[in-house]
Amino acid sequence: MGRITEAVKHLIIINVIFFILPQLAPNLGLQNMFALYFPENEQFGFWQYLTHMFMHGGFSHILFNMYGLWAFGTPLEQMWGRNKFLFFYLSAGLGAGAIYTLVNYYQFNGVYDQLISIGLSSGEIQNILTTGSYNPQILDQISETNLSEFYATYHTPAVGASGAIYGILVAFGLSFPNAKLALIFFPVPIAAKYFIPAIIVGDLFFGMTKYSIGNVAHFAHVGGALIGFIIAWYWKQNQFKRWD
Repeated sequence: MGRITEAVKHLIIINVIFFILPQLAPNLGLQNMFALYFPENEQFGFWQYLTHMFMHGGFSHILFNMYGLWAFGTPLEQMWGRNKFLFFYLSAGLGAGAIYTLVNYYQFNGVYDQLISIGLSSGEIQNILTTGSYNPQILDQISETNLSEFYATYHTPAVGASGAIYGILVAFGLSFPNAKLALIFFPVPIAAKYFIPAIIVGDLFFGMTKYSIGNVAHFAHVGGALIGFIIAWYWKQNQFKRWD
């Protein structure tokens, strides 16, 4: 990996600043302003697709993300250069936010349509979203789990650079497929070409089932990985075409 590269260094500094500021000035509401809310929520702003990448929910969250940025982003910036790396990083993060929103929209509208079909008006549904309260009789026709997820989707913002980091992971795997990687809780070195796809498949599994542990935006991870793969694969396929 060698010496930390310029873009990686500055991205880490910006992330640290965005992590510290809301704690020093909690009354400014920066966390709510910059986190990515569901578009139907009144706190949503289009700038949040960019700013949510620099917000984090806790020390371990930013620590692991910044470690990933340093460990896997440094060799990519050395290979691509600063501007190309920054374009890639921001594109993966923006794509992660967009795909995460699309998946949430699909799931949210599915429950919304179900509530309409059992006779609730749009005003009654909005009351559920605003207050979290509802007539218990509707549980005969819709599960409490679906209602809880419906409410959580509307109110819970996404934060973190994880989508961009997953894009970097995929690009690293395409560029250095035989590099050995390991997890802290599974310290067995595995080639990146096997290790990284396994992580993404795990996120896809947890995102599509009820087995997720904690409040993790799995589809943001998958979205960042997908955008990262598309860009990195295209660049790899076309890197020598200018000499043809």
